[in-house]
Amino acid sequence: MNDLQNLFETLSNAHGVSGYEGSVRQVIENEVEPYVDEIRTDKMGNLIATKRGGSPVVMLAAHMDEVGLMTKYVDDKGFIHFTKTGGWFDQTLLNQRMILHTENGHIYGVIGSKPPHVMKEDDLKKPVKADEMFIDIGATSKEDAEKTGVKVGTPITPDMEFKSLSNDRATGKAFDNRAGCTVLIEALRQIKDIKGTVHAVFTVQEEVGLKGAKTSAYGLNPDVAVAIDVTITGDHPGIEKKDSAIEMGKGPAVTVSDAEGKGIIVPQRVLKWLKEAAESNNIPYQLDVGKGGTTDASAIHLTREGIPTGVISPPSRYIHTPVSVLSMGDLENCVKLIVRAVEIVDRFF
Repeated sequence: MNDLQNLFETLSNAHGVSGYEGSVRQVIENEVEPYVDEIRTDKMGNLIATKRGGSPVVMLAAHMDEVGLMTKYVDDKGFIHFTKTGGWFDQTLLNQRMILHTENGHIYGVIGSKPPHVMKEDDLKKPVKADEMFIDIGATSKEDAEKTGVKVGTPITPDMEFKSLSNDRATGKAFDNRAGCTVLIEALRQIKDIKGTVHAVFTVQEEVGLKGAKTSAYGLNPDVAVAIDVTITGDHPGIEKKDSAIEMGKGPAVTVSDAEGKGIIVPQRVLKWLKEAAESNNIPYQLDVGKGGTTDASAIHLTREGIPTGVISPPSRYIHTPVSVLSMGDLENCVKLIVRAVEIVDRFF
């Protein structure tokens, strides 16, 4: 396992649901500190790592938070009821093992369900909704559950560890967007002599409204920005190429527009810059026009009087599940593209 994969594994295995990014932020801070001139955490919780230079000023953004759950209610029998934090397809939650992050430490539980032996035919046909699910931590009563430290507001994440798959693929939780964080950290290590200033921003609460990107972009007011986030692929059963033409293993995706233009339509000058960086360095890339889903770029480009913004994405299968899959080769090419783009940014902005 190479250094990039080791870093990616560490970040994927870290926990930090939206609004509770503290532990993953500490991991990232420890990784980037040797490679930047200044590092700080702003009032919102964004981690901002800066390589100082002149102009132009470039903002590179990758969100730290992951989708998860939050404790809503503990019933009299000690079962935990929850709300979703970020976008989940409810059926991916059923029968998962979860970690409840209490002030006393990790408490483990499972999202249980009735066994098929006692299900009626109608039950077998009906999908279970998240608001009908519960978490069993082994408690015998509400008081027993509360003794463990579980209370209203306790954040919850899946208990899933990073694993290597065949070829150069890997699987794990929180690839959205620890993949982007991995790319940004490694890019900071490799960016050397540059004329401009680079602000690497590891943002908070992207999954619940692009919140950290809005506030950090306003404060930094860069000349140009790039969001680094995963994008869906159309190369596995259940999805068609017309829904996503992106394939894993064929290089990073460069966004042209997302959410049918309601998110971002990337300026032509930004596209020209990113395409030139890829083509002049023989870095494979794919152009992406997305139907749904947005990134931090959608918030950044509308900040102040407008900030020219692009998006570079490692393709990932099964986003917003604990078993996402991506190619390490794509991750490496994302790093190369970011580094090369920063090297030539003064020619475009």
